[in-house]
Amino acid sequence: TLNAITVLVRDHKFEDASQMLELLSDVLREVLHSKKHAETTLHEELEFIEKYLTIEHVRFSDRLDIRWTIDPTVQNILVPELILQPLVENAIRHGISHRTKGGVIEIIAREANDEIILSVRDNGPGYRASPEEGLGLANTRERLSTLYGNSGHLELLPAEGGGVIATVRFPVKRKDDE
Repeated sequence: TLNAITVLVRDHKFEDASQMLELLSDVLREVLHSKKHAETTLHEELEFIEKYLTIEHVRFSDRLDIRWTIDPTVQNILVPELILQPLVENAIRHGISHRTKGGVIEIIAREANDEIILSVRDNGPGYRASPEEGLGLANTRERLSTLYGNSGHLELLPAEGGGVIATVRFPVKRKDDE
């Protein structure tokens, strides 16, 4: 984000740079003032991701289309705090940033078989398996394992029609159940 702001300033796009700085300040403020709980509601997680994507939308302008497919009944399910951010960041970094136009990210949330299933899909160049996983994905796997043991999963697959779909799944626990 800071690199994108630097480019905007260099290109004399001061209004866009100012908007990105304000959005970045909001995101950082939220992270610093978070409750430091291991879990948050999906509703709060999606609000944070929406702020993060607003920054990226300024950066990518008309090259980024965000689609939300969220089952309204899953809003109060507890999810690991910031679980979606590395998946969205990877979709942008490895998917959308490689497209000259028509980048789409879809965020999907649904419940099935007593699990919450969260997916981030992009229409980038596709999945290329690597012997070493990046830090964001490795941390995501570790957090899922710590919180849910063998019941937490992260899966990366080629998306039908191109791109990648990253999916996390873990047991449903509602805020009301606490």
